Amino acid sequence: MSKVTSKLQVTIPKAIADAFGITPGDTLAWMPAGDGIRVVPGTRDDDGEATRRRLESFDAATRRQAERMRSTAPGPRPRKRGWSREELYSRGGTR
Repeated sequence: MSKVTSKLQVTIPKAIADAFGITPGDTLAWMPAGDGIRVVPGTRDDDGEATRRRLESFDAATRRQAERMRSTAPGPRPRKRGWSREELYSRGGTR
């Protein structure tokens, strides 16, 4: 009998894991089955294809962010406005 931890994690008994070929890194699908729960072993990402796709997506997002940062880089200072920041605090009288 397995115990559920405070993080809702469950340990699979070794005999069950060995019988069904479940190893670290495998996925399990949890499905309701009437009054019980059915646990079905998923597939393992042995070829690394999913990891490769995630890394490609991350790299593309990093390139897009770098491009956005280049396009919003500060340009030349704005021309004189006719007022200064300090004047904003002295306008409108004293407090």
